[in-house]
Amino acid sequence: MGKQAEEALDLDLDGLAGYLHANHSVYMQVGEVTYYLTDVNSHAWRAQDTNTLNGKDHFSDCSDVVDTVDEFLALPFLEGWTIAHEFDQATFFASENPRE
Repeated sequence: MGKQAEEALDLDLDGLAGYLHANHSVYMQVGEVTYYLTDVNSHAWRAQDTNTLNGKDHFSDCSDVVDTVDEFLALPFLEGWTIAHEFDQATFFASENPRE
C-alpha cells in the first residue's frame, strides 16, 4: 500500500475506472472516512478501511472481493452504497510509492 498523496485527483467516474486499471489503487475520501481502493495481485478488486488495521498492520477489508473494476464500482459496501453512487461526494487521491 502506498501513501496518500496530498493533492486530489481530477477524475470523472469513467476516468476512475481507467485510473484503477492503470495504477492499481487509489484513496477515496467520503466525509471523514478514507478508503483504499485496490487490486488483489492484479486479479480482483476490494475496498479497505484506512481507519482499521488487521493483525498484519494492513488496512482491513470492508468490501467483498470482485473480479472486475466495473463490478467493483457497482459493489455496495459504503453502508450499502456503491462507489458510483457516492462518487460526487468523494475526493480521490493517488497512492504514492513511499520511496518516491
